[in-house]
Amino acid sequence: MEDKPLPPASTDLKTLTAHETSPTVLFPTFTSTTAYTLGTLLRARILALPPPQRKPALISISLGSSPTTPHIVFQCATEPGTVTDNEVWVRRKRNTVLRWGVSSWLMRNKMLAGGVEAGEVEAAFVRKFALTSSGGGGAADEYAIHGGGFPVRVRGVDGVVGVVVVSGLKQEDDHQVIVEVVREILAKEE
Repeated sequence: MEDKPLPPASTDLKTLTAHETSPTVLFPTFTSTTAYTLGTLLRARILALPPPQRKPALISISLGSSPTTPHIVFQCATEPGTVTDNEVWVRRKRNTVLRWGVSSWLMRNKMLAGGVEAGEVEAAFVRKFALTSSGGGGAADEYAIHGGGFPVRVRGVDGVVGVVVVSGLKQEDDHQVIVEVVREILAKEE
């Protein structure tokens, strides 16, 4: 398999917002079969990354809008090396997408655009939304504004119908691989 690097993920808010609402990322329908196709293509794409970008990753795709009981319709590790912590990141990124209806990468870049330093972005996020902890680990135990959580939208349906999460690559690559594969799938359907 030939190494195929990912292009850099955008950090421009207008571009990111346009990417998430564009017809190029709206599914005509989204079922467990769609999730399986998307998940297997994401796995193949991650495995085709060159060594500097490629790391073991967890892919998780869920339907519905309940953060407490997500209906997971696809989940797999790309290769040996994922850890339990990847599950925690999947949950936190999924919660962010479900609560705010945008990708976790877009939420991060919104905070950074407000003049927050990268090292302070999580704390600023917690303050801005008055988040409280459910488990004693601070508000960051429920939400993550790191790339890799992406909303599934369907033409003619309001809101988010599901969430695609990748955890394990660099956060910008977690985001970018989802965007790239979603666009490829939908371009083939046109």
